[in-house]
Amino acid sequence: MKIFSGNSNRALAEEICRYLKVPLGDALLGRFSDGEIQFQILENVRGADVFVIQSTCPPVDSNLMELLIMLDAFRRASAQRITAVIPYFGYARQDRKDKPRVPISAKLVADLLTTAGASRILTMDLHAGQIQGFFSIPVDHLFAAPVLVEYFRRKAIPDLVVVSPDAGGVERARAYAKRLNAELAIIDKRRERANVAEVLHIIGEVKGRTALIVDDMIDTAGTLTEVTEALLEGGAREVYACCTHAVFSGPAIERIERAPLREVVVTNTIPLSPRGQQVAKITYLSVAPL
Repeated sequence: MKIFSGNSNRALAEEICRYLKVPLGDALLGRFSDGEIQFQILENVRGADVFVIQSTCPPVDSNLMELLIMLDAFRRASAQRITAVIPYFGYARQDRKDKPRVPISAKLVADLLTTAGASRILTMDLHAGQIQGFFSIPVDHLFAAPVLVEYFRRKAIPDLVVVSPDAGGVERARAYAKRLNAELAIIDKRRERANVAEVLHIIGEVKGRTALIVDDMIDTAGTLTEVTEALLEGGAREVYACCTHAVFSGPAIERIERAPLREVVVTNTIPLSPRGQQVAKITYLSVAPL
């Protein structure tokens, strides 16, 4: 087994290697003077079981192109099996035609990965589980729930209610609530346009309870802040939040700092920016043992 890493999340790759007691593969990954990606494998991988770790997080297109070029290089170097380990799968939210004349970008990315040379995909907490069906190769879909649930179980928060920020996340929230022996609440919201959400009302009892918002990702944190305010207006004592993928684009960090949140717990499928690391209420957990 040989493990290689792109530039998107090298820290996670190194942590996985330490956990498995396997050295990180030797490769050259950089840029030519004109900006094109340069990649060369510096050790023999013929007949090897190769794992390439690369989140397609921002900058999404650059990281995706890196991954495609790396996969092609390993295929041409005669690796026996190439597993693309993609902790965060970019373009996952573009999984269907929700408007006329728009692409299904998640399917396109799946085709590109397969064509580039991936024999298998290993990913975490896909925004939509059906994306697994876009691939003609095996997909291993892992979940960060064991890491996040154990963290909150150790905190032993009394009168806990797990909150799904939308109808689509109810199954995930229900699973967390069952493991934490907590009640379940759902936010009914209507999204007027991209990255802007309007909270309508809360389904479930939150008055006098501690709320835990559970989602697969936090992007601009617009939904998170609105849901937090709605829960506090509904009588919640305090609000925690957790997610697998800390995208934190645009004004997300500033919104989290201003929001009346007790704590935001995220995992390292996406590396946290230096600005994000300075925010005391953001807790960063590792998924390397998974």
